[in-house]
Amino acid sequence: MKIICVGRNYADHAKELKNEVPTEPVLFMKPKNALLQNGHPFYYPEFTTNLHYECELVLRVSKNGKHIQEKFADKYYDKISVGIDFTARDLQDKQKAKGLPWEIAKAFDNSALVGNFIPITPEMDKKDINFCLYKNKTLAQQGNTKDLLFSFDFLVSYISRFFTLNIGDLIFTGTPAGVGPTVIGDSFEAFIENDSLLEFTVK
Repeated sequence: MKIICVGRNYADHAKELKNEVPTEPVLFMKPKNALLQNGHPFYYPEFTTNLHYECELVLRVSKNGKHIQEKFADKYYDKISVGIDFTARDLQDKQKAKGLPWEIAKAFDNSALVGNFIPITPEMDKKDINFCLYKNKTLAQQGNTKDLLFSFDFLVSYISRFFTLNIGDLIFTGTPAGVGPTVIGDSFEAFIENDSLLEFTVK
């Protein structure tokens, strides 16, 4: 199982980090040991002092595929959830300043929290899905798929040009504006529409 992440897929988030709005998807990977499933404790890493949360919709790949045409892409994922892409922003900034890869800031153990998955039904409008994140009972992030720069189907097709998709792979589809720092003791709860799918406290 691999975790494929999409960066800068919401224009407002790209702007808040002072990044250019991309003209094609920005991809990076997390290893399987980055996965932390709902219900497990999250411990603040000892190697960072500036840990940021990034709430994202997460797709579960349900079919093996390579070079998938966009018009068939919806056959290759069947469930959706909400997740957190944790980023050690201080390490990321340091690595970027040197022009070096920044996996240590993004792909560390337990850096990809994923909530409970729900089925993607024919009635679900994938172009109009609301999701949000509450930090300490206060709304911290909210997004809607209508604001995606690159749709789910386009992402699946694009990703499959470079990486074979396998059953069980996860795709983090990008975060909207509103990312920010977290400290020990913070509590988080994430929703798709009115469904609470992820809840945890930073220890």
